[in-house]
Amino acid sequence: MRIRRKKWAKEELENSKFYIDKPDEFKGNWRNKFVCEAPLHIELGCGKGSFIANLASSHRNINYVAVDMIEAMLGLSKRNIELAYNYEYPENLFLIRANVEQILNVFDESDKVERIYINFCNPWPKKKHNKKRLTHTRQLESYKKILKNNGEIYFKTDSDELFEASLEYFEDAGFKIISKTYDLHNESIFEENIITEHEKMFSEEGIKIKALKAQFVI
Repeated sequence: MRIRRKKWAKEELENSKFYIDKPDEFKGNWRNKFVCEAPLHIELGCGKGSFIANLASSHRNINYVAVDMIEAMLGLSKRNIELAYNYEYPENLFLIRANVEQILNVFDESDKVERIYINFCNPWPKKKHNKKRLTHTRQLESYKKILKNNGEIYFKTDSDELFEASLEYFEDAGFKIISKTYDLHNESIFEENIITEHEKMFSEEGIKIKALKAQFVI
């Protein structure tokens, strides 16, 4: 998604206590970064942050790390998180700037991530760009190195082609597909489904939402 530069974002992020600009400094030690010990979930490509803001504020018994690379997006995420927490410090959530394609610079096996969320990532439709997909086999192999045994990936997309390809990617990477649907809003596979901005937009256009839950078993 293209987004205009937000002149205010840099300063607001730098002054935020829950934003981390150099997350590689905490690689392997994320569990000690939080106030309370709890399961660790991460969102890859958090965009404007409405999903993670609503999820984390509703489940304060779980620790979350939301990842994005674009400063303007992170700035909007920061504001949405503050709003969801009524401007109180979110003890169970950190917002970080990192390139998801290089996620192993930020996390490793010591972080023992229980769940990864990937929502409406760029489908990279041109074949020469397929390896950039966040669900590509190459990326899944990286996620395996940070997930706990029985760790999960929750994935949602509007793209039929990306979804079909992703089913193959997960299989090739040794993940087990626990459940899948080609119409999430009529066949829910999640305990709860927080509707993202993209999800709302695509649904209103009549596009069915595809989703899956995959598990990594060592």
